Amino acid sequence: MKFLWLLSFMFYCANANAQTSFSGKNFSGIYDCTGQDNSEGTYKGKVTINLVKEKSTGEYGAYRFKLEVPGFGAYPGHAAAHGNNMAIYFANIDPSTKDFGTGIASFVKNKSGKWTFKKFYYEPEFKGGNFGIETCAAR
Repeated sequence: MKFLWLLSFMFYCANANAQTSFSGKNFSGIYDCTGQDNSEGTYKGKVTINLVKEKSTGEYGAYRFKLEVPGFGAYPGHAAAHGNNMAIYFANIDPSTKDFGTGIASFVKNKSGKWTFKKFYYEPEFKGGNFGIETCAAR
């Protein structure tokens, strides 16, 4: 009986760290965006999303994220996705602006078969607290 338990335990340990290959949707690409920021108004930007395949597993995707907005700078960050939803953290490269936040995006394919997403974001410290919405389409 102890032998079977030990064998089961060894099998579990051997497979506990085994990563399931990524089977989720790949949202990697460059996106053109239009945003409506509560403090700054309308803006246009470019988002680059790259899958980190070695850190993604099953239907869960890990991503590098970067938003670039002319006149405001770059906002590198990271994201985690499941299904058609993605949680995103971003922060302006100038920490003195306190322009950082968290967003949630929902992805759908447009009539051309390209990914689009709509993201709501919240920035707890930028200008006393801020929020906005971005709509983006893959190039």
